[in-house]
Amino acid sequence: MSKVFNVTGNCIPKQHYMVDLTSRLEAIKRIVDSGNYITINRARQYGKTTTLKALENYLADEYYMLNMDFQSEMSNSKYKNENSFSCAFAKAFIFLMSNLPVSLEISQALNELKNEINDNFELVDLFKQLNNVCRISDKPIVLIIDEVDSASNNQVFLDFLAQLRGAYISRDKFSTFQSVILAGVHDIRNLQMEIRPDSEHKHNIPWNIANALDIDMSFSPDDISSMLNEYEKEHKTNMDITAVSNLIYDYTSGYPVLVSMFCRINDEKLKEDAWTSSGIAEAARIIINESAPLFESLINKIEDNTDLREMLYSVLFKGEEYSFTPDNPAIGNAHMYGFISNENGKVCIANRIFETRLYNYFLSVEKTSSMLAQDSSLHRNEYIENDVLDMEKILSRFIVVYSDIYGDQSEEFLEDAGRRLFLLFIRPIINGSANYYVESNTRNQRRTDLIIDFKGSQYIIEMKIWRGKEYNERGEKQLSDYLNYYHIDKGYMLSFNFNKNKKVGTHTITLGNKTIFEAIV
Repeated sequence: MSKVFNVTGNCIPKQHYMVDLTSRLEAIKRIVDSGNYITINRARQYGKTTTLKALENYLADEYYMLNMDFQSEMSNSKYKNENSFSCAFAKAFIFLMSNLPVSLEISQALNELKNEINDNFELVDLFKQLNNVCRISDKPIVLIIDEVDSASNNQVFLDFLAQLRGAYISRDKFSTFQSVILAGVHDIRNLQMEIRPDSEHKHNIPWNIANALDIDMSFSPDDISSMLNEYEKEHKTNMDITAVSNLIYDYTSGYPVLVSMFCRINDEKLKEDAWTSSGIAEAARIIINESAPLFESLINKIEDNTDLREMLYSVLFKGEEYSFTPDNPAIGNAHMYGFISNENGKVCIANRIFETRLYNYFLSVEKTSSMLAQDSSLHRNEYIENDVLDMEKILSRFIVVYSDIYGDQSEEFLEDAGRRLFLLFIRPIINGSANYYVESNTRNQRRTDLIIDFKGSQYIIEMKIWRGKEYNERGEKQLSDYLNYYHIDKGYMLSFNFNKNKKVGTHTITLGNKTIFEAIV
């Protein structure tokens, strides 16, 4: 059976194309070998479970690896009290150990543990038995707890962590686990904040003995290439693996499940242009417009958190810069969920796919009340002919509608809203047929470069605030250089000019072998 690209659950080497995890596993092994405890906190579908499953196999010769999934093995009823939790954990421990090639002595210790399970069996009893198994074991035992978030609102689990911590601190006198690895989205050290929000207990953290895993789990272009090399050996598509890998990385910034989405669509859905630049652009369009748990989680978190919503909105539409300060709850949460990244100390949207989904979300909320969106929807067919966008006609019409609706607004309002209004205008024209993104390194209060991929062609529109003739000429030169980079001969400028004597309209500029169509409002 041929392998496939997996976008749900953990990856299985025999069934799925995977990146080479060896370097990551070696880094984790060094921590385990030193006897340290580890927390692995990454966003949803970021490869945590796949990495832990691979680690289980990677260390199996040297350690007894016990990999518990708290989401599937510990139901909510197990957290009712110490007894129910201790009994459930002991049964899971016995089951996992019994499926390993353990010695007769360990088997006897497991039977002793099983016989101890009763209505009075609590955490102290559990840890006495666990320490006994660790003491007689012929190999060190590593405990992995995946999906630890499912325990996040249960006091009994915090008490369990306290027992683990106590055993770790006393490991010079008593036998305990070689290493404990706790994996989830949230940092386990913040769990008590959810359970006890009052100030007295807010920072009383029982799990301060673990090191946060400090390795990059995103996929680099080389990682993506290693996966595509395996695919190419089987399918012989003659793709340019390096170019395709870089394009996928440009859209995803290496977010694992997004990388797999691009690969799956090119493999399973695209017959023409698969594994080409056009195919990657088409895959982006499909991903941006399809439902997926990852995107539902993104939107739900925004709707539940006003501060997070306002920050993301300001970054996207106002070009505001935020210092990356993880102690700020909105920034810390956004980073934990994988929505933003730290780029040179500044907050940045994590990848183009998230960015476009966010743009679409914010714009869709305003669409029904926007006369700009209503006008462009009404005339949509006038702007497209033979699968070509007539960008000159789009910009010319935008000037008219914009001037009619917002011409008498204050400069402060227009500086804040101008570019958002153009996105509101153009989105109904390209919606469902194209994808667009904003170059993050040009998104600020003075300049934004919008790139539209439509039917195999790219359109680059620089939106900027007019800051004088000299500044405008610099902008024209920057756009010309940008067109060179993308190998495009024609670009577009939309200038928001607040001078009283401004000349509203359009004109064409020639710079060397590049043509720039500029619209001024």
